Amino acid sequence: MAVFGVDYAWGRPGVAALKSAGAKFACRYVSHDRTGKNLTRAEAETLSAAGIRLVVVWETSAARALDGRAAGAADARDAAAQAAACGMPGDRPIYFAVDFDASADQQREINAYFDGVASVLGRDRTGMYGGYGPVGRAFDAGKIAYGWQTYAWSGGRWDERAQLQQYSNGHTLNGVSIDYNRAVAGDYGQWLVGESPDEPGYVSVGATTPQPLPPAAWTTVSWDVDYADADHQHWDRGGPSILHGPARYALTAAVTITGVAPGTLLRARAIEVHEDDTARFDAGPVHELTASRDDVRVLYALPADTVGDGRRVRFQVVQYGTAEAALTGGSAKLLFWR
Repeated sequence: MAVFGVDYAWGRPGVAALKSAGAKFACRYVSHDRTGKNLTRAEAETLSAAGIRLVVVWETSAARALDGRAAGAADARDAAAQAAACGMPGDRPIYFAVDFDASADQQREINAYFDGVASVLGRDRTGMYGGYGPVGRAFDAGKIAYGWQTYAWSGGRWDERAQLQQYSNGHTLNGVSIDYNRAVAGDYGQWLVGESPDEPGYVSVGATTPQPLPPAAWTTVSWDVDYADADHQHWDRGGPSILHGPARYALTAAVTITGVAPGTLLRARAIEVHEDDTARFDAGPVHELTASRDDVRVLYALPADTVGDGRRVRFQVVQYGTAEAALTGGSAKLLFWR
């Protein structure tokens, strides 16, 4: 599921209003402005203390990116200094605004600007705010690692590589003009003062009810016990889904299978199913072993993967014997980052 956030310039909605609106992050400005547009250290500390993540964007003039490489390098130096003064960890990205309907003919100058940004920040910390065209062309050319795409100038199209989407403008929260955004990737450039990356969430579930395992058929394990799930990822208690995307995650699982003959091949895998059609899924790496006795412990580990928006992580096993076996117990543990 997407993570909801807002962006705003002048004015401050305040923590209470942001939390009431359900905002998990706030995109804030650094720039040469001296009239109150920019993020301050005090504001960053207040939002961080409330658990509201921060994202930083640099903008002076709308078409500044047409000024080329030297302009990008100069802006990156100023942006990095201001963001650091606000408590942003030094490994977090900064977005730079292309706040107009940039054409393909203008991409050469825009790419040069982002080459300048990357010469200061490194390419892995370089992000762009803009419409579908410039963001997509910059990704294609390898000029940016992060994209914050606005619906403006996008014609209803979304580039799947962009980690942030600004999907609706012109709202008011506590008297302040705000825009609506959603994060559609686990890492969208978010940070708290002095913390990067986010502390991981944790899910621990168990299977205590025996489940039949027909031969040669992948079976999705159903988890009927929650040992730890503070973030409510295992919504369907008693069901198979361990995590809802988008997120980065690491999974370990161990299940006991009985009723298999020695020499039987067993396999295990993680899958990411589509929420709107669970028959559709992407499968992760497969672990396999051969049973040495009629009951066997199957261990599985997936150290790093990413699940997208609208998908859920599940765990499957299969046994290639000649008769039905049974899964008699098990557990799964998962760390995730958003």
